[in-house]
Amino acid sequence: MNNLILKDDSATNILGKNIANILLKSSFDVIEIHLNGDLGTGKTFLTKSILKNSGWSRNVKSPTYTLCEEYEFNNLLFLHIDLYRTNEAEDILIFNLDRKINGKKIIIIEWPERLKEPRPYDMKINLEHLDKSREASFNIKNNIFLGLDKNNV
Repeated sequence: MNNLILKDDSATNILGKNIANILLKSSFDVIEIHLNGDLGTGKTFLTKSILKNSGWSRNVKSPTYTLCEEYEFNNLLFLHIDLYRTNEAEDILIFNLDRKINGKKIIIIEWPERLKEPRPYDMKINLEHLDKSREASFNIKNNIFLGLDKNNV
C-alpha cells in the first residue's frame, strides 16, 4: 500500500487502530514512526488514535509546546514527539530516545524533517490535505507494517 485516501476522522481512526494492532502484535522492542504533513493534516489525531487503540484510556496531550509526551502502560512506552517549534539539535537529545527499557518502546515523531541528525524509522507517513479529505502516503522500512492493508481502512 503506497497511498490511502482518508475521507474523514473515522477513516483516520481506523488507520490508527490498524497501526496499533500491528504494534501490539509485533515482537520488535523498538518501533519508530515518522509523521510528515502540513499543519492540520491529522498527525496528532492519528497519534491519539494509535495510543487509544493500544490501550491508553486517559487524555492524550499534544506535545506542540512540551516537545515530548510520554505514555507508559501495559509494558509499553510511547514517546510522542512534535518538533514543529524547535530547530535545536539538543532538543531531541534531552529525550534520550535510544535509552533501554524493559518492554516495548514506540517512538512517534511529528515533523521529523526538523531533525538535525536523521533517525532510522520503521514507517513514515506523509499526510496531505485534499479538497474534503486527506491522503496518507506510506514509506515502509519494516516488514511488520506490510500487514497494513488499504482494504482495512
